[in-house]
Amino acid sequence: MSDQFRTVIEPFRIKAVEPIAMTTREEREKFLKAANFNPFKLKSEQVIIDLLTDSGTSAMSAEQWAGMMRGDESYAGSISWQRLERVVRDLTGYPHILPTHQGRAAERILYSHLGGEGRTFLSNTHFDTTRANVEFSGAEAIDCVTPEASRADSDFPFKGNADVERMAELVAERGAENIGAIILTVTNNSGGGQAVSMANARAVRDLCRKHDLLFILDACRIAENAWFIKQDEEGYGGKSCREIASEMFALADGCVFSAKKDALVNMGGFLALNDAELAEHCTSVLIITEGYTTYGGLSGRDMEAIAIGLDEIFNEDYLRYRTRSTAYLGEHLDRLGIPVIKPIGGHAVYVDAGKLYDHLPVDQYPGQSLVCELYKMAGIRSVEIGSVMFGKYDDGGKLVPAPRELVRLAIPRRVYTQSHVDYIIEAFERVRDQRHSAPGYRITWEPKFLRHFTSDFEPI
Repeated sequence: MSDQFRTVIEPFRIKAVEPIAMTTREEREKFLKAANFNPFKLKSEQVIIDLLTDSGTSAMSAEQWAGMMRGDESYAGSISWQRLERVVRDLTGYPHILPTHQGRAAERILYSHLGGEGRTFLSNTHFDTTRANVEFSGAEAIDCVTPEASRADSDFPFKGNADVERMAELVAERGAENIGAIILTVTNNSGGGQAVSMANARAVRDLCRKHDLLFILDACRIAENAWFIKQDEEGYGGKSCREIASEMFALADGCVFSAKKDALVNMGGFLALNDAELAEHCTSVLIITEGYTTYGGLSGRDMEAIAIGLDEIFNEDYLRYRTRSTAYLGEHLDRLGIPVIKPIGGHAVYVDAGKLYDHLPVDQYPGQSLVCELYKMAGIRSVEIGSVMFGKYDDGGKLVPAPRELVRLAIPRRVYTQSHVDYIIEAFERVRDQRHSAPGYRITWEPKFLRHFTSDFEPI
C-alpha cells in the first residue's frame, strides 16, 4: 500500500504567530494613494498577505533561533564564522569565502571590479540588482535566455536555461577580452522563476573554458533549482538535492549568494570564489565597505542561522512541500483563466499582466495596475516585473518596454498556510471579474537606477 497522499502537508509545526491587521478596501485605497501607488512604500501593517518578495521574509526554525543564541560576536575569527565558512566550503567547494550582509553587496564588490566602460556581462536573465550593479559600473548587461522562455504555455521544465548559442555569438562579436563574466541565475528569477538544467550549466561552463571567461552562479535559489533537476533531468533522480547543488557549483568559478532566500534567514549572504587573485581584490573592498573578512557586515548570530539554514534547505520533504504549495497556487489561478507562466516556479507564481489587462498599452504599465488592484481588492502586496522594473528609454525619451509585463507573487518560506493561499486565489477571481475597469498608470517621478523601488505613480 502506498503511503503517498494527494495532500502535501507542511513538514513543520507552527510554534509562534504574529497578528495580521485586517483592513478594509476604503482604508487600503487611502494607504495606496499615500504611497503614490507604489506598494514598496506601503507600511507592513497595512498589508494582509505580503508577496512582495521571498527575500529575507522566511520564518526561521527552532534550531536557527537556538543557533542565534550561540552566536559568537568576536570581531575576528569567531566560532560562528568558522562554522559558516566550513558549511559554505563543503557545499560549494570554493576555497575563498567572503561573508556579506546580503547578495547585492557581493554583487557590488565583484561586478564593480570586473565591470567598467566597454565591458559586457551575459546572463540567462540578470536580476534587477545584478543589472543595476553591472550598469552602475558603466558596463552593459545582456540577457540570453532560451527561446523556450517566450512560450508561456509550454511545460518545458528548464525555461530558465541560458541561450548558449546566443552567448557564443556575443562573445565573438564583443571579443572575449571585453566580457566581464557570464552569470547563470538559478533559478531564473526575472525569467519567471524557471529552473536551469545541469546540461545547460555544463554548456555554459564549456563556453567559458573555451574563451577563458569567468563563470559566476547567482545561486540564491539553488536548492529549489536542484529539486527541479532531481524531478525532471535524466540521470539525477537518484541523487540528493545537496549533491546536485554541489555538482552545479563545481562547474562554475564562483558564486554570489543571497542567504535571504534558500538559506532561510532574514539577512546575510556571501561571495565565494576559486581564484585567489580575484578573491584578494574582493577581500580588500570587503574590508573597506562591509567589515572584516570574518564577519563582512554580519553578526555572529546571523552566521549561525545561515549555517543551519543551508543544511535545512536541502531537506527533501521541505522542498517537496515548497514546490508543491507554490504549484497549487499557480494551478488554481490557471483554472480561473489567469494567464500564468508555466511551469510554475519554486519560489513564486508569475502572472502575465499584459495578457490579463490587454486593454492597457505597455506605456500604461499593466503590471503596476495589477499590483495596485490586487492590493486594493484584498490587501495582497506583490511586485511588478515588467516595464517598470526593466523598461528603458530610447534617445527620444520613448519607452522601450520589457519583453513581458509580469507580476510576481513571491511566497515567503514557512510563513503562510493553505487558507492564506486559498484567500489569494479568491482575490484573483475578483480581480479577473473586474479586470476591464483597472486603470493604467503613469510615472510621476523616478530615480536613475532601480526605479521600481521608489518611483511615484498616478492612475490615468
